[in-house]
Amino acid sequence: MELASIKVGLAPIALPNARLFVLGSLPGDASLGARQYYAHRTNQFWRLLGGAIAEPLQELPYAERLDRLARRGVGLWDVIASAERRGSLDQAIRLAEHNRIVQLLSDFPNLRAIAFNGATAARAGRKLIGDAPPGIALVDLPSSSAANTARFEEKARAWAVLAQFVAT
Repeated sequence: MELASIKVGLAPIALPNARLFVLGSLPGDASLGARQYYAHRTNQFWRLLGGAIAEPLQELPYAERLDRLARRGVGLWDVIASAERRGSLDQAIRLAEHNRIVQLLSDFPNLRAIAFNGATAARAGRKLIGDAPPGIALVDLPSSSAANTARFEEKARAWAVLAQFVAT
């Protein structure tokens, strides 16, 4: 049986002109090992976000994915900075320390939306932010994880709302 260990998340990725942040809960083991957001091959994040913003993200190397996001004003980060967790599932997260995501509201003057990838990120993120200031939307998305067994088409419909917040 695998022992729970402290998992430390990744640094935020964004340019100062970011209009949209997509926040996950805490990267899984594959992502932490690769030091890349959404690195697990079964995670649908790159396909879902790519479809929403009309970019073929899943087909690109990681560095080019990040470049496309930067050009479109999209930032990535997580609600949880570190936690004790056995494996990669959100249900196994214990003793979470949170990132200072409320700082996004003041550090990114062009920010128009914060989207939460999955219920765990949404629950913690909304608690940390409270009421969003006027002009900033908080968007709850179905998790891109393969552990979320909703059909891809259902997820894609929900993720499509992100298109209105990105630079063209």
